[in-house]
Amino acid sequence: MENIPVISIEAGCLPEAWEAAVLAVWDNGIEIKTQYDKPDDPPSKDATVMITIANPFAEPRIHKNFPGGPEELEAYRQEVVDGIHDHWIDPAAGKWTYTYHERLFAYCPVEDIRNPKTPKPFARVNQIQYIIDSLAQTAYTRRAQAITWMPTADVKTEDPPCLQRIWCRLIQTPDGNFTLNMNTHWRSRDLYKAWFMNVYALTDLQKVIAEKISGKIGKPVKVGRYVDITDSLHIYGSYFTDAAGEVEKMRDGDFKKRSWQSSHPAFAMMTAEAKEKLARDPDWYAKPKG
Repeated sequence: MENIPVISIEAGCLPEAWEAAVLAVWDNGIEIKTQYDKPDDPPSKDATVMITIANPFAEPRIHKNFPGGPEELEAYRQEVVDGIHDHWIDPAAGKWTYTYHERLFAYCPVEDIRNPKTPKPFARVNQIQYIIDSLAQTAYTRRAQAITWMPTADVKTEDPPCLQRIWCRLIQTPDGNFTLNMNTHWRSRDLYKAWFMNVYALTDLQKVIAEKISGKIGKPVKVGRYVDITDSLHIYGSYFTDAAGEVEKMRDGDFKKRSWQSSHPAFAMMTAEAKEKLARDPDWYAKPKG
């Protein structure tokens, strides 16, 4: 294979999309090494992939077998949407260099992210508020976007952001209301262990943006299609043993039997417990960024 494969996937809901992407990359991805491989790790399977989810809140919304669980999922959602772990950012101490929430809601490019004395020539920018205000003013604008990358600093770190950009646009429906479409662009992505949690959180952010715009314009704004574009969507070779069994289950094509509705009693109970724990102590669970 001379080139990175380019794969396009269309799905109706999150679990269907995750299974289709895992199968597509497993079967058709190029084998290529990564900078995180150990000497004995097989090459990863890798592809450039665009995934369209027609309705990201369609049920079933939860895949029972994604690596993680309801508590981890809720902690990560709050990390991205609410910023509960922004206080873990402390590059000078060798801790996190960013969270997606911090980059999206308080973007502030600097020269040296690990130097606490580095000049900060720009005020922090709430890019999500910019998206909300921009679309509330002009529904069809093509400028409603938020970025994460700091070319001044991220190229020097070992853990730069995977998410690069969010782009949103409103579409007016025949009844005069609106639908919010959202695209996310990623330079690199762990398909097997991170993708599902990433998309669960980002589509929740999509819902929050839609609600905030609705409040500003006084009209309903529903969540529309979500498009997920990744330059390098991969399954690490070190995961192959764990992933192989799950891949074989997926081959029957019946994703629904491996999925939960978000109202499922077990999922709802574990999510409620996670919310209670996080309300008492946001630090009780640390989920690495995807």
